[in-house]
Amino acid sequence: MEIKIVELEKDRARIFFVGEGHTFMNALVDELLQDPLVDVAQYLKEFHFTDPELVVSTLEGRTPLDAITDACTNLAASCDELLSEIRSFPQ
Repeated sequence: MEIKIVELEKDRARIFFVGEGHTFMNALVDELLQDPLVDVAQYLKEFHFTDPELVVSTLEGRTPLDAITDACTNLAASCDELLSEIRSFPQ
């Protein structure tokens, strides 16, 4: 996955996710919003042919990149759990 960080401050980030669509971005934003130290998490996709832009702002010293990293880790863990459940199901 290619990203382009266009703005990075101590409490705000704007990042383009090259080639990603609504599915991943929706999941990432939903996970980010579970973090009580994330103030704003939204993505913008102005046109069908443009890359989505993630905007994250944080509170109380939490960095946006830490929030994004933790959200991605949580998403991966959820996927691993689902895969484990599916693989344990008798066929």
